[in-house]
Amino acid sequence: MPLRNRLRLLAISGLALFTVSASLPPASADGSRSHRPSGGGLSATIRYTEYGIPHILAKDYASLGFGNGWAQAADQVCTLADGFVTLRGERSRYFGPDAAPDGSLSAATKNLSSDLYFRRVRESRTVEKLLKAPAPAGQSRDVRELERGWAAGYNAWLAQNRIDDPACRGADWVRPVTTLDVVTRGYALSVLGGQGRGIDGITAAQPPTGTAGTPGVPSPGDAADAARRLLSTQNADMGSNAVAFRGDTTANGRGLLLGNPHYPWQGGRRFWQSQQTIPGELNVAGGSLLGAPIVSIGHNANIAWSHTVATGVPLNLHQLTLDPADPTVYLVDGRPERMTKRTVSVAVKGGGTVTRTQWSTRYGPVITSLGAGLPLPWTTTTAYALNDPNAVNLRFSDAGLGFSRARSTADIQAALRRTQGLPWVNTIAADSSGHSFFSQSQVLPRITDELAAQCSTPLGKATYPSSGLAVLDGSRSDCALGSDPDAVQPGIFGPGRMPTVKDAPYVENSNDSAWLTNADAPLTGYERVFGTIGTPRSMRTRGAIEDVSAMAAKGRLTVADLQGQQFANRAPAGDLGAADLAGACAALPGGTAVGSDGRAVDVSAACEVLRRWDRKVDTGSRGALLFDRIWRRATATVPQTELWKVPFSPADPVGTPNTLNTSAPGLTRALADAVAELRAAKIALDDPLGRHQSVERNGKRIPIGGGTESLGIWNKTEPVWDTAAGGYREVPAGSSYIQAVGWNGSRCPVARTLLTYSQSSNPGSPYYSDQTELYSGERWVTSRFCEKDILRSPALRVVRVHERR
Repeated sequence: MPLRNRLRLLAISGLALFTVSASLPPASADGSRSHRPSGGGLSATIRYTEYGIPHILAKDYASLGFGNGWAQAADQVCTLADGFVTLRGERSRYFGPDAAPDGSLSAATKNLSSDLYFRRVRESRTVEKLLKAPAPAGQSRDVRELERGWAAGYNAWLAQNRIDDPACRGADWVRPVTTLDVVTRGYALSVLGGQGRGIDGITAAQPPTGTAGTPGVPSPGDAADAARRLLSTQNADMGSNAVAFRGDTTANGRGLLLGNPHYPWQGGRRFWQSQQTIPGELNVAGGSLLGAPIVSIGHNANIAWSHTVATGVPLNLHQLTLDPADPTVYLVDGRPERMTKRTVSVAVKGGGTVTRTQWSTRYGPVITSLGAGLPLPWTTTTAYALNDPNAVNLRFSDAGLGFSRARSTADIQAALRRTQGLPWVNTIAADSSGHSFFSQSQVLPRITDELAAQCSTPLGKATYPSSGLAVLDGSRSDCALGSDPDAVQPGIFGPGRMPTVKDAPYVENSNDSAWLTNADAPLTGYERVFGTIGTPRSMRTRGAIEDVSAMAAKGRLTVADLQGQQFANRAPAGDLGAADLAGACAALPGGTAVGSDGRAVDVSAACEVLRRWDRKVDTGSRGALLFDRIWRRATATVPQTELWKVPFSPADPVGTPNTLNTSAPGLTRALADAVAELRAAKIALDDPLGRHQSVERNGKRIPIGGGTESLGIWNKTEPVWDTAAGGYREVPAGSSYIQAVGWNGSRCPVARTLLTYSQSSNPGSPYYSDQTELYSGERWVTSRFCEKDILRSPALRVVRVHERR
């Protein structure tokens, strides 16, 4: 470490020691702890600035992880502890087998199925086996040190502090963790789109005892629809927008990046904001997924990056032909192979245990359903196995660490090539030299269109074109996935096959495929498993491309322009349909429309409200709520082919479909139902949106802008409607860790950030809703990245954290 950096670290550490007695929370009553984490003597310095944002300073990776684990526990101990209960397979023991997890670590619908799955992961030593693999196929030493330190920091916080969050105060399920627990959390995130999506079907899979009562596979058409709904990125609780601009579109020739991920507002998939620094080695700021020891989305002095949930399908199925004499034996090239089984027991609340056997094949676990709409019955002749290549991938954190160290978009691409660790996201980046970058670099099963054509079963012939879900003939060895020479593990695509765009004037993604990353130069040539080409785009993608292409054409862009885009709150669906809907409303005989219950509703007052609406979803927008309630009904009940007069055209994918078909009967029914609903809730048709779209924090109502997916809003908000409470009264998902980043030639990036739901989930914390109020007012946090800015913070609070011996 250079002398200057060592002196700086010593000076700041001295300041921390001077202030520590006033800064640390009170110690626990007996000052003891039951578990001493590994790596004794770890310590870090945490400088807190406005909004409780920690700037963690450490001498090495283990110490940096220690400070990270400590600071995350201080803000989110109950949420983190709940997740570790999940990973230990103990939810049924503490919360009952039939209750539901929060969905942050899997799609399991009940605690019991979650526990059965994670107990199997633990008892089969799945993660320990993966940890034995050397990099690049396995984790790097630096990531392992971060994980080791994170566990030690979390444990040290537990040992030295009382928990005052009512969500887990005094709970016996809040316990110290191991490094393995931390790694397993990363593993759960990696398989979230694969095995994590199929946990109910994996844990329920049992050999048939007879032929009677066996549910059938849905028809090909129904299966295709079910797979498409299951794998759609448009209506999930995770989405995102991101755009990077090339230097010739900006005011100073340097790049710009706006990241707007859409993630849950509660539970274990929240982001948490920090800066992480090892002098002379690493300096990065951004948002981390809870429990992660690295920055997931962020920036450093030279590069900024964000992620969007990708359309690539990170799993596939193999249809097994079974031995007629034994349904636990399957045939490959006519030769029998016996399934492997593992019996797992789970303790349940009130005493007793539940024991189940789980079955696996050379392809992966046997599964009897994939989501509620796609049953995959295990009969005497057929079963299905799920292949998830991310089930042998622990490289997620190495990818993030590679981004954190990058100095250019070329380094971002190099990190993607080296680690091949991202399971379900795209990467969008910009750098201080003016480069832009997009890549759909995912760990995907190596399903080529040729393989799918040769090896799809009848079910797969329906699901693969519709959704990218391949169902291959598991009885043929020539249907194996094969390998690319540049792939770090067998059975996946190598980096040379990834859809990538470099140095376009803009690169943008809003959870559609890579096809229109830059609409002026559509991207083609990738396999169906990555996503579609030449198909309709979502309303959000269409609106986003309109906005960012216009920004690039205007040029001279600055960070302020990015901030303006984030809160433009333009409703593309309103631009396309509101005027026509208002006109159709005004033309209704007698000003009435018939609702879905057959009753006539006076809608005459709605016509002028719709006409005067500003086509935005700001908190003060009048008419936005009315259009929202109409549009949700219309898009749910009227087929797209009937909703628009001008159909989709691949030659104009941003501009079509268009022209509202006001003669569609479902449209006037939606109008009548929405008017009746608002009146029943005593909501004026022209009330401002923020009066009825809000969250409540510690008894204070905070208005929230933004809007739902079908409206096409960049600033996505997915609130919960509560008629009795008079509107939308909570936001379970939407815009989360937002960053607008550029450079001005100095050593300090120009960055503005927002964590929409704030740093802490503890209602007693001063950082429980402070940034939520900023978000409501469309205000931003000015990033304090450089030392001079950190030390000048009027809210500066310095804490030296360490293990007790």
